[in-house]
Amino acid sequence: MPAIIAFPTVVQEALDTFGPFFDNEPERKHFAEYLTGLMIAHKKNVSAINREFAVTTDQSCLNRWITEVDWDEETFNQKRLEWLQQSPDMRYSPQGVIAIDNTLIDHDGTYIDEVGYFWDHAEQRSKIAHDYIIANYVCTSGKHYPLEFYRFVKEDQCREKGLDFVDHNQFVRWLVDWTVAHEIPGAFVFGSYFTSAATLNHIQGHKRAYVGDLKFNRKILFQGQELRAEDLAGRIPSDDRKSVMVNGVRHWYFTKSIRIPEVKHKVRIVILWDKRRDKKAKKILVCNRPYWEVTRILKVYRCRWRGTECFHRDGKQHLGMGDCQLRNGRGQTRHMYLVFLAYSVLMRQLRQGRAREWARERLTTIGQACLSVLRQTLSDTISWVIDRIEDDGWNFERIKVQLALP
Repeated sequence: MPAIIAFPTVVQEALDTFGPFFDNEPERKHFAEYLTGLMIAHKKNVSAINREFAVTTDQSCLNRWITEVDWDEETFNQKRLEWLQQSPDMRYSPQGVIAIDNTLIDHDGTYIDEVGYFWDHAEQRSKIAHDYIIANYVCTSGKHYPLEFYRFVKEDQCREKGLDFVDHNQFVRWLVDWTVAHEIPGAFVFGSYFTSAATLNHIQGHKRAYVGDLKFNRKILFQGQELRAEDLAGRIPSDDRKSVMVNGVRHWYFTKSIRIPEVKHKVRIVILWDKRRDKKAKKILVCNRPYWEVTRILKVYRCRWRGTECFHRDGKQHLGMGDCQLRNGRGQTRHMYLVFLAYSVLMRQLRQGRAREWARERLTTIGQACLSVLRQTLSDTISWVIDRIEDDGWNFERIKVQLALP
């Protein structure tokens, strides 16, 4: 694309809010450059972002800002969350949902701090990546945004660095503690990988609700017997299965309050089938609120996909979540928090009552919002070129040099 000559409107607005967080004007400029690059640059690494601007410093300056300059990234993230509470459709609510999941973010080299080889179940291959465990918030409006994250470090790397190894479920419990400490309301939702007894007991200890996937081979206690969850599902006669509508599609369910070994509280399980007479269940859910209706449990569980998969997809496809190639671990962390901010800034713009003037259309997706920001930036560049030709008498060669065009 042509070189950027002005920050887009959404970045200017973010700069007004977050600019005072940084100590001086060069830092604020680097912040706006990086945020703009995450939204519209073809590649989202430091050098590629730096190349997008017509007037800029050497890329090493942007690199130092993201890796070395003294600013507190965790305080910055907290400021983002406080800012989001100013929007009625982005505020926390007791009916909100905190969705927790992990995602692999690919990298090209093995020298980046804390990367390792991980097995990607979706792609059925090993890849060099960071493994992030992320908590996301799903608002009652349907909008959602990331809250906080931890980066998983493999056990052998921990030994090399003299660090204590922390597994995924411990990180999940830390995210639960972080959420409770920041007084963020809502029920927790997560996949079967995180439904360990320790995690379920931990959330129950905070007196918070949860809905999670239950592994089919998980042992449960039913009518005095210990059996696998899938075996219980196979015992349920089709006549005992009730219908429920989920997103306009009919499913069949059976629900019962039971006990799970090592889980210190009673739970409700919900077994789901696609068809009433199916032999195998499609999914088994577990919830620590035995008095909840099935529709409420399913409503909370549906937020898992919206709150995690949508952010993981949009963050990788549109906002460069995996493009950062900085070797510095702190730089990687700051990159993630800036991706969080870019996502939050654009999410605020979605599904408004009317189209934004800069967007010229009512925005409904993150990809559409990024494209609208790109169009505005291109329009600004074209207007700048016309002004230079008409007002200042520049010729085409001078404009090409200024915009660093081939």
